[in-house]
Amino acid sequence: MNHPIKVAVAGANGRMGREVVKMVLGDPELTLVAAISRSSAGMDAGQMVGLEPCGVAVSNDLELALVEAKPDVIVDFTTPQSVLSNATTAIRHKVRPVIGTTGLTPNDIETLDKLCKDQGIGGIIAPNFSIGAILMMKFAAQAAKYMPHVEIIEYHGDQKLDAPSGTSIKTAELISRTRQEFRQGNPKEEETIEGARGGYYNGFRIHSVRLPGVFAQQEVIFGAFGQTLKIRHDSYDRAGYMPGVNVAVKKVMGLTGITYGFEHFID
Repeated sequence: MNHPIKVAVAGANGRMGREVVKMVLGDPELTLVAAISRSSAGMDAGQMVGLEPCGVAVSNDLELALVEAKPDVIVDFTTPQSVLSNATTAIRHKVRPVIGTTGLTPNDIETLDKLCKDQGIGGIIAPNFSIGAILMMKFAAQAAKYMPHVEIIEYHGDQKLDAPSGTSIKTAELISRTRQEFRQGNPKEEETIEGARGGYYNGFRIHSVRLPGVFAQQEVIFGAFGQTLKIRHDSYDRAGYMPGVNVAVKKVMGLTGITYGFEHFID
């Protein structure tokens, strides 16, 4: 049998990070070797997520944790502000990044891709690891070939730091590959309140709703004469993302360079 993949989790005490810790501890093919969090330093990672002690103490020093634990993979669910520096540090130590944190720019992704290739390792950046959300994106890209008039509405909780969401940007990118760019709506349209029509992307609009009590939903609406098509995905629980993260941790071992988007692993 192959040795278990050694996994570090950055943002281990965050809402997604805790689910990743549980997922890794529950899979015999994976071994948790480091948990990094600015809070909870010194606490046992297993106890932190409500499980039995696992013998891994939470660290607040990413670099030190990587040097001591020598993980194969680091899963990062941190913040848009820290993700680039975390990933750069990890790659320098030949640790493969699996990143669910949003906020990386195309330039950041290009930089990380080059760093990975220089080290001969792979990385995965996915704005969304949910299988249902990926299918929504794929179906939306297919629909845009036939119904090019489209708008995206995404809903998240009021504590989300970036807008629009990484998922909606990724959806917009996939739609743009199959849809010729043109500006929708009336050419004389006027916004009497700035931003009323949402964010502008390649001729169509993305609307970001931020409210307490909302988890994560996205609707892609296509309009044509006499009909509309709505493709909608709703997430109710962070655990729903974990099967995708699990696949990514295993797939990244065989990659070189950065793969952007989990849809590459769904045929």
